[in-house]
Amino acid sequence: MMQEQANGGIRIKADYKQDYLVRATAKNGQIRAFACTTRNLVEHARQIHHTFPICTAALGRLMSAALMMGIDLKGEGDTLTVTVRGSGPIKSLTATADSHGHVKGFVANPSVLLPANAIGHLNVGGAIGSGTLSVIKDVGLKEPYIGQVQLQTGEIAEDFTYYFAASEQVPSSVGLGVLMSKENTVRQAGGFIIQLMPGAEEAVISELEKKLGSIQSVTHMLDEGMSPEDMLKFILGDMDLEINDRTDVSFECNCSRERVSRAMISIGRKELKALIDENKSQDVFCDYCEKHYYFSPEELHQLYEAAK
Repeated sequence: MMQEQANGGIRIKADYKQDYLVRATAKNGQIRAFACTTRNLVEHARQIHHTFPICTAALGRLMSAALMMGIDLKGEGDTLTVTVRGSGPIKSLTATADSHGHVKGFVANPSVLLPANAIGHLNVGGAIGSGTLSVIKDVGLKEPYIGQVQLQTGEIAEDFTYYFAASEQVPSSVGLGVLMSKENTVRQAGGFIIQLMPGAEEAVISELEKKLGSIQSVTHMLDEGMSPEDMLKFILGDMDLEINDRTDVSFECNCSRERVSRAMISIGRKELKALIDENKSQDVFCDYCEKHYYFSPEELHQLYEAAK
């Protein structure tokens, strides 16, 4: 990290490399792959939501997965939302991504503290518990695509591996990781998704399974200095790997006063009238970026009229 003076105080300026993801193919299209590094955006989310380490790890894994899935959307305005709901103290976490490398996310309970799991790592599975993983793809049709599966471990990567197989019938291997520093800031974050395409040869499947079995962890690879390209080269470098494109990624919330106003109108005249009758300003809070929008009684009345 570097420090520089700003407005009479100290501003922390990160010297980390840009977050980005890559898409690739291998074995003449029999395999497709995604890999990303997301340290900066996960740290940004940690700062916004004041998440404890377990919650930072859970949200970081979810946002990395959402980014790699979202980049595969085709339409300009298409979005993908992934939500994990569990019986554990985190309760739920949500991430929304688009096809341009933007993601946003939040945790229902950001202040979870649990002992380490059996292998000494952050106990994300224990914090999430049993429950469901839901994927909603809004691609401009009348009804969005919705897929849902039961959580397998609550560790998120394994749950996405199961989701792809059960809901989309695509054999996949998903690796996700967030490594925290001693100061509880994000040291590394990222992941990969490797998928077999229809008609993949048995020899290709066997070769891929053997290579995947040699991976220690995503965070180990990132902490060793591997880039997304390096991770894919390690896994698929002997399988005619072709990196197809690279996209910068970032945490970005598209909320605005106009959007919030439309949402307020959509709740209906009855609910707006109840707010007006309280005769006080209303504070509308964005879960994703924690920005507040205040509406005076007069502004609420204007929304009430617009809801006719």
